Amino acid sequence: MSSPDPQVRAARNKSTSPPPRGPVVAVTGAASGVGALLTARLAASQEVKQVVAVDERRGECAEAEWHILDVRDPAIADRLRGADVVVHLALDLDLETDAAARTAYNVRGTQTVLTAAAAAGVHRVVLCTSTMVYGALPDNELPLSEDAGLRATAEATGVGDLLEIERLARRAPRAHPGLNVTVVRPAVLVGGTDTALTRYFESPRLLVVAGSRPAWQFCHVEDLCSALEYAVLEKVDGELAVGCDGWLEQEEVEELSGIRRMELPSAVALGAAARLHRIGLTPSPAGDLAYTMYPWVVSGSRLHDAGWRPSYTNEEVLAQLLEEVSGRHTVAGRRLGRKDATAAGAAGATVALLGAAAVVRRARKARRRI
Repeated sequence: MSSPDPQVRAARNKSTSPPPRGPVVAVTGAASGVGALLTARLAASQEVKQVVAVDERRGECAEAEWHILDVRDPAIADRLRGADVVVHLALDLDLETDAAARTAYNVRGTQTVLTAAAAAGVHRVVLCTSTMVYGALPDNELPLSEDAGLRATAEATGVGDLLEIERLARRAPRAHPGLNVTVVRPAVLVGGTDTALTRYFESPRLLVVAGSRPAWQFCHVEDLCSALEYAVLEKVDGELAVGCDGWLEQEEVEELSGIRRMELPSAVALGAAARLHRIGLTPSPAGDLAYTMYPWVVSGSRLHDAGWRPSYTNEEVLAQLLEEVSGRHTVAGRRLGRKDATAAGAAGATVALLGAAAVVRRARKARRRI
């Protein structure tokens, strides 16, 4: 007697196999960015029973159960009921968003999700911040331990929000006994992202502040998603740093990118950046410059001890970043047209920082004449 056709046998086995025994996972911010990538990854995992996707619009993952609402809505508690784990990725870190509105969304959203998760009986919440919370300081060790103090200030884009989220994460288990909170901190995130640090590589020259010693550590979004999955499946917990192994010195970055440096005295660079931001001509405050001046590389020992490894090297992620930003032109954190960017690059370092003001003034005068 002949054996059944392999395709028939596979279909029969699939129909009789038990459903996955893994957790039910809710993901906020599931329609775009890292949230969309993680939702698709978890939906395809044999170790996850079900994915509940929460966002203000429906995303593309048909396998997920979608709930459309703002994460600040207390009704989210009903949508989280039955979930074992919540991954909160509904954050606004857009450079162009009004700072007060951004903070109101990020902090209130995180507070609501933590409270709702506890009320719904969720036992684990995974939050995502950044290794920026450690601060970029001249006396930082290379690399920093994950247990190093969070010495950042609120002077860089979104970092104040991230520090408040970290405080909420530490308080939540005390306020809600039985709730486990894991915090994942990626290095410079690359892969469809737009931040002050990715825009640094859109400049015609790489600004280097005299006397500084930058060190660059990147994180590919796919590696972040795999680290978040580790946290979801309880293979690791606590406060976790995620990124490529090691780091690149500024000279290596310049050699790999082929972009020449523009070196400025600290007082000139910081003063110009502060003035341009204060009068609203650039989205990046002067505090963003610190992250291009001093090291904030972190050891990912906890994930490594759990068996996780990055799929990308710093060199590979930098190459992808350069490909993504090709054709974009940014000066002092502000995107310019090709003509303006070429002029700024030819004029040298000082004009590259200060010339942004003149560019915007010309644009404003032109609009008034229309």
